[in-house]
Amino acid sequence: MFGQLVLGVAGNGSVRSVVTRSGLSRPVVCRFVPGEDVEAALGAVTALRTRGLRATLDVLGEDVTDPAQADATVEAYSQLVDRLADAGLAEGDEVSVKLSALGQALGPDGPRAATERAHRLVERATARGVDVTLDMEGSATVDATLETLRSLRADVPRVGCVLQSMLHRTLADARDLAHPGSRVRLVKGAYAEPAPVAHQHRADVDRAWVRCLRVLLDGGAYPMAGTHDPRLVAITEELLGEPAGAGEPRGEFQMLYGIRTDEQERLAAAGHRVRVYVPFGTDWYGYFSRRLAERPANLAFFARSLVSR
Repeated sequence: MFGQLVLGVAGNGSVRSVVTRSGLSRPVVCRFVPGEDVEAALGAVTALRTRGLRATLDVLGEDVTDPAQADATVEAYSQLVDRLADAGLAEGDEVSVKLSALGQALGPDGPRAATERAHRLVERATARGVDVTLDMEGSATVDATLETLRSLRADVPRVGCVLQSMLHRTLADARDLAHPGSRVRLVKGAYAEPAPVAHQHRADVDRAWVRCLRVLLDGGAYPMAGTHDPRLVAITEELLGEPAGAGEPRGEFQMLYGIRTDEQERLAAAGHRVRVYVPFGTDWYGYFSRRLAERPANLAFFARSLVSR
């Protein structure tokens, strides 16, 4: 209920205008978004490397209104993977992309066109040694996104995807994706969804998350546990078992840039693979709103920062 309320307020055009134009909000946003350009993103990745952490980079931008913008997104990601490779940061790091940013919602032909753009991006990224993961968005797009995933994996099996445990359908999707070599980021979900398609209580979402994690591990998939929840982190540590040392781990932890940094370092120091989700770009408002909606503490942090300034 809290998250839906925050997302509802954040979706108001007047609220968006006030927040994005206010100079007071920028220093707070920097807690979650390191900057607006590739240089800022590369700086964040380099800093993470010194702490023993890996990264997945997201070029922010979901409000694509025409094919030219979608093509520009592919070009932005292509330049990003080139810069990662040229800086010696390709190995071990990856990029995350939302199909909405590739034009998935642009009319009846949107899903097909987005798939074609995704193929171009994956081809470029793979050639430069960078992995790609497809982000998951609202429940109405899950089928189209998984169809794109199947198309991409026919050529590049390492392409990853995201599942949201809040959705009733996700356990079945996890079973479909639970096979060796299948890279799946498991998250709770940060979109406002109605009761017919999604769990409405945190405890139910958490239980579904653990069930999905077990299914992925039992099937030999490579789960990417996207959570900051101490209890879920502990459960994941138990299910993953002892770190593999120099070998390939059974899975990894993923956390957001700027959130629970001490825990990120603790897990890495214990020998676990830890990846930090690093978003950057000028279109940061949607991402920022979802971070506020996830936890009351994030909203309180934002409010205190504005008042203190």
